[in-house]
Amino acid sequence: MSKPQRQIKFVNYLSYGLGDFVGAGAFALTAAWLMYFYTTFCGLTATQAGSIFAVARVVDAVAAPAMGYITDNFHKTKLGRRFGRRKFFILAAIPLMLIYALIWVDGFNYWYYMLTYIIFEIAYSMILIPYDTLAAEMTDDYKKRSKLTGARMFVAQISAVFASFIPGRLIESLGKDDPLSFLYSGLIFTAIFVVVLVVLYKNTWERPLSEIPIEKEIDKKTLLQKIEKVYVDLFSTLRVKTFRHHLGMYLGGYLSQDVFNAVFTYFIVFALMHNAVVASNLLTVMYILQIVGVWIAMTLTIKLNPAPAYRMAIIFFMVGILGFAALRIINVENSLLLMFIMIGIAGLGRGGLNYIPWNNYAFIPDIDEALTGQRREGVFAGVMSLIRKASQALAVFLVGVGLDLSGFVSGQEVQSSSVVQTITSILLFGTLLFLIGGLLISYRYKLTKENHVVLLAEIQRLKKGGLKKEASPEAREVVGKLTGWDYEKTWGNNPVGYENYVAYKKSRKEGPDIKTTL
Repeated sequence: MSKPQRQIKFVNYLSYGLGDFVGAGAFALTAAWLMYFYTTFCGLTATQAGSIFAVARVVDAVAAPAMGYITDNFHKTKLGRRFGRRKFFILAAIPLMLIYALIWVDGFNYWYYMLTYIIFEIAYSMILIPYDTLAAEMTDDYKKRSKLTGARMFVAQISAVFASFIPGRLIESLGKDDPLSFLYSGLIFTAIFVVVLVVLYKNTWERPLSEIPIEKEIDKKTLLQKIEKVYVDLFSTLRVKTFRHHLGMYLGGYLSQDVFNAVFTYFIVFALMHNAVVASNLLTVMYILQIVGVWIAMTLTIKLNPAPAYRMAIIFFMVGILGFAALRIINVENSLLLMFIMIGIAGLGRGGLNYIPWNNYAFIPDIDEALTGQRREGVFAGVMSLIRKASQALAVFLVGVGLDLSGFVSGQEVQSSSVVQTITSILLFGTLLFLIGGLLISYRYKLTKENHVVLLAEIQRLKKGGLKKEASPEAREVVGKLTGWDYEKTWGNNPVGYENYVAYKKSRKEGPDIKTTL
């Protein structure tokens, strides 16, 4: 009989949620203001600013998968057993958060900004990859995981409100030409990061060591084999059908927001001819409404299939984007009220687009376990972190290149008509392209509360020694539909993941796979 799981109290939900003040707060402040800061106060071109994000993603292509592998295996060390295979890295990253404030110092050259941003991104991965695994580690219950994700998303939206509101107030106080507004913002956020990480570490937990499968011959791997394992595991995640569909929905929702975030301040300042304070106020309202959007999406997701809720969120975001484009095209006088209405509608949609993919993600390791017979939360967290930050970097870099090609001049208060047209086109078509893609993919997403219960029951039956040939027709259908594999090839009877890949190659040399007889 399995041991009863620890009770999740309000303080645990809150503490887990607070962890995303680092993830979403740093992300929101960076997405909304860093490129603007670089091009306005640091003398960088839009392409140079965008390239900093792009180069950091190259580093992350190594760091994120490696961190996922390390956290999956860190329980085999004394430090991992004492502090936690995931939470040790959260603890170790706390002093490294001080680098975040140094990103926002003006007066240095391109290489300073490149170096400080890369160092922060490494520290960011040390936190976010272990953090992303915790909901699946803390409980198997569908509703409790959904509530943990809901707590995370509520905090994420609140942190985004701070990220838009605080710089705006500082700009009002110090003046639009004073870069100290952004340095003070960075210092405030750095202090908050340190506090919430301490709270996160103290009030969350991991899966008991007794429930972590022991990998055979793990200590006999050479360095090259360990590197091979990292990347075989990384790419193997794409062989899980539900994860592929999840990524499509995730990228549709988040890439559209990345493009929007990267270009919105430019759109308000140069296309609609308002100042950065107005942009700050609009973003603040948007993020406040995102909190409401998260609550609506969480309610619908718990009661219904996540896919319809996701499609509703997309429609709201689309309406807001189209409204802003219309304001630019028809040039309405006294349009400030309409701008706040459009940003509010967009915020409701964005709240759902933020919550639903992350809620879905918390259940992916269960589906992977049914396919591989392993718990690989760290691998999936590494993939998610890499893809998330890569998508933001791609969006910001392309926006930067587009602005420079259209003739954008850094530090100039008025831009040419070609620049304004480019900004408007990016805001409209760049966002809608990804939203439509996510919308179409959502019709293929099949994970529901009901079939998750069936999936978990089948996993538990197999863990207790049940035979695959005794599986019920319903279990066979659900496992096959969610994994994308025939039932007989699930539960490790396949080359998905490094350990199974090695065993599969060995069995091909020695004869028929004995697992097929189970």
